[in-house]
Amino acid sequence: MEIRPILSALTRNSSGAVLVAVQIAITLAIVVNAVFLVTKRIETVSRPTGIDEYNMFAFWTNGFGKDFNFHASVRDDMNLLRHMPGVIAATPTPQVPLSGSGSSNCVYPQPNEKGTCQPVAYYEMDEYGLEALGATLIEGKYFEPETIEWRQKIAQEPPKSGQVVVSKAFIEKLFPDAKSFVGKIIYDNQSHPERVIGVIGHIQGSWVGWDKLEHVMLQPMVSAGPSIQYLVRTKPGEIDRVMADTEAALKKSNKYRVVGKLTKVSVMKERSYSGDTMMVVILGSVTALVVVFSCLGIFGLATFNVNTRTRQIGTRRAVGARKLDIMRYFLIENWLVTSAGVVVGCVLALIAGHYLATHYGLARLELYYLVGGVLGLWIVGQLAAWHPSWRAAKVSPAMATRTV
Repeated sequence: MEIRPILSALTRNSSGAVLVAVQIAITLAIVVNAVFLVTKRIETVSRPTGIDEYNMFAFWTNGFGKDFNFHASVRDDMNLLRHMPGVIAATPTPQVPLSGSGSSNCVYPQPNEKGTCQPVAYYEMDEYGLEALGATLIEGKYFEPETIEWRQKIAQEPPKSGQVVVSKAFIEKLFPDAKSFVGKIIYDNQSHPERVIGVIGHIQGSWVGWDKLEHVMLQPMVSAGPSIQYLVRTKPGEIDRVMADTEAALKKSNKYRVVGKLTKVSVMKERSYSGDTMMVVILGSVTALVVVFSCLGIFGLATFNVNTRTRQIGTRRAVGARKLDIMRYFLIENWLVTSAGVVVGCVLALIAGHYLATHYGLARLELYYLVGGVLGLWIVGQLAAWHPSWRAAKVSPAMATRTV
């Protein structure tokens, strides 16, 4: 079938075709960038955390009264928690990964702030901290019980043992050419030395939107109180029961201590990623609506063309055109309109992607999303025009003899 007669028919009544082509162009620009952003957000939310977040919960306790002994209370609580059925490990720590709350410092590979500073989120934990996190050491060892410092007052200095356990992503930034990291000395912004005794393969910190999320350092210490947060890891499938038992047991064990709300780490993660999740929902809804409206526009144009060309279709059928020829005519006509919109839409999509990348710091649009968008709109456009084309093919040759 020749394209020229189809183009001639479109130019005689071009307003509808132009409007639909513009709608398709805008749809392509919106859908491609929206799908790209949604995919990146889903990838962000789905990143492996390196911890057993679905079997962990945390809560704060706060002591009061002149008879309250903070460190004795912490030891008693840890002994109680670690012997509860279903508990794998527990540790006192003011900071919890993925919670959106924590502490950070700037660390250097040399003293006196020489070399490139690498920000790091640090966690104060005891000898059960690694097991409570469910993280995995790939090099070195973890803290021994005698290295844990139980601080009597609040201080900004590193632990007296001078030992730390760090994440691989963090230590590689400090010593990019090193093959082994155990024994490396690192320095804080006050030039206090700390020796790396172990390296965690993968672990995330507190702030999911931070570009240094995988920069983590564990320090062997327990703070001075009187408030402290406990992190508890349970066996799979037992977290709800353990949480209920924990709350009841701790409230009975010490009348000089208030137990705060118990919260699953998975819930903390959901809260931290709530903005990303909301963006996925909004952009997904907008994308679906835009595609639906484009389908309706294509369907409406095809239906209008069929209704206004009934006698023309009947004439063609009377002179020997097959039903397949009629269907093919309208499908090609629709494909030409869609293709015109797709060409303009590709330009708009690239412009929009460049604007988002330069003004909002987002990733640049990857071209295979654009290719997928083009193919998708071609398919959706043909499907939307299929029913009107099928109706056109059913027009009887007798329609050519009727007058309006």
